[in-house]
Amino acid sequence: MFEKTEKTSLEASAFQGVAQNEAKNMSERIEDFLEYSRYELNFSPVTIIKYRDSLRSMIKDLGDKSVEQYEVQEFVKMKRLMMDRGLSEARISGVVYAVRSFLLYCKSFLKLEVLEPKQIRPPKRFKREVIFLTKEEIEAFINTINIKRWNGLRFRTLVEVLLGTGMRIGEVLSLNRKTIIWEKREAKIIGKGNKERTVFFTKRSLEWITKYLERRNDTHEAIFVTKAPINRLAVADVWRFFDRHRKLAKIDKKLTPHILRHTVATNLVFNGCPIVHVKEILGHERLDTTCKYYLGVDKEKAKKAHKQFLNFI
Repeated sequence: MFEKTEKTSLEASAFQGVAQNEAKNMSERIEDFLEYSRYELNFSPVTIIKYRDSLRSMIKDLGDKSVEQYEVQEFVKMKRLMMDRGLSEARISGVVYAVRSFLLYCKSFLKLEVLEPKQIRPPKRFKREVIFLTKEEIEAFINTINIKRWNGLRFRTLVEVLLGTGMRIGEVLSLNRKTIIWEKREAKIIGKGNKERTVFFTKRSLEWITKYLERRNDTHEAIFVTKAPINRLAVADVWRFFDRHRKLAKIDKKLTPHILRHTVATNLVFNGCPIVHVKEILGHERLDTTCKYYLGVDKEKAKKAHKQFLNFI
């Protein structure tokens, strides 16, 4: 009798656990998924930041509901909405891959009946001409930033670090106070692909970090934080600043953190930096990735080389 009662109790408990599991909305599962990804799959802190931002973006577009309720057509709608906002193929692909990873977690680990992750396809990416800022555009851009305001000083520092290191935005936002080796002007970070690499700072970028930290009166470990409550700054928090100051500077081209990374790379190439060193500074795993993007970006020099060296007679 006792065994039967105990078995019934266990079955009821299990059923209740399943019911609770199914009752959760997507927003309630995100942090568990990120914790699983960080400590079971060993995803880098940079990837975790990107995934959190991407999944919140998805919820904003499609609404917060049980993950089993999402349908393929809704993700088509999500991609359309992001395209309508002018987001790049890379950004949209990032959201798609985060969603696919999340669905795989729900399907394989939580055993939920969700969409097959591969049904959600990233947009086809086309090779485009590399966009970068000229020195004059950089000057116009940074001169629009009011550093007397706390948000302005933080944003100016962020821009200076992006321009002074060539890091990806997620890598910059993952920086901690203790990460930087000030006397060597470098830091070890976990970058794309969960690979550890060393990044280098210009003297100017470190001077701006110092100015910004001197204005801080908190002890949070992150270099870049929100004002109140104090939390690590997220990728989603910075987009509006880039767009606002692009307009103020009257720059008639796309301007994002990744455009500043392109700007660093092209500046290095234009100044004669060997492409193999550009690869290391940017943290590319393969040299052909660097070559694909940045060899041949200077069309005027290419034209002069064509005139100088192409001669069949």
